[in-house]
Amino acid sequence: MSILMVTANEGAKKCAGDVAAQLGFDVQVAEGRIQALAALRRHDFLAVVVDATLAECDPAAADAIWERSGLAIPLQINFALAGAARLVREIRAGLRRREREQMLAWRSAAAGLETEMKSTLAGLLLNSQLALAGSGVPAPVAEKIRVVVELAGSMRQRLAAPLEAGGASA
Repeated sequence: MSILMVTANEGAKKCAGDVAAQLGFDVQVAEGRIQALAALRRHDFLAVVVDATLAECDPAAADAIWERSGLAIPLQINFALAGAARLVREIRAGLRRREREQMLAWRSAAAGLETEMKSTLAGLLLNSQLALAGSGVPAPVAEKIRVVVELAGSMRQRLAAPLEAGGASA
């Protein structure tokens, strides 16, 4: 992955080299909106760093860059005041935020899926057991329903196992 720096600052190329060396990512420099938008059409970036001066002088340009930056971490830095060290800190902080957000989103999705599966399994078990309790169920059908009950019960136990293991260690 790469980082895109959007600035017309004279020291941008040197700063980009310093950032690349410290973070281990390719760093591209775009001197303005046209170059930035062209770069964003060609590549996906890990982070897009826009010079605060550009954002303040041409907010429409900054908005166009942000809109096309996709999943890149958006950062706005005043290159006239900040050096490579601050830029590296800001990018690292952005990467850590992104990792935390992704982990939280993953956990939330997993919890939602687990809840949905447990609910479906409970419904399967209940309806299967009710069908078995009914009279007049032919033996071959009853056997198949018992297999469904066993499979659903087994799945339910596997879903509960991580919770029990987590509760036992806490």
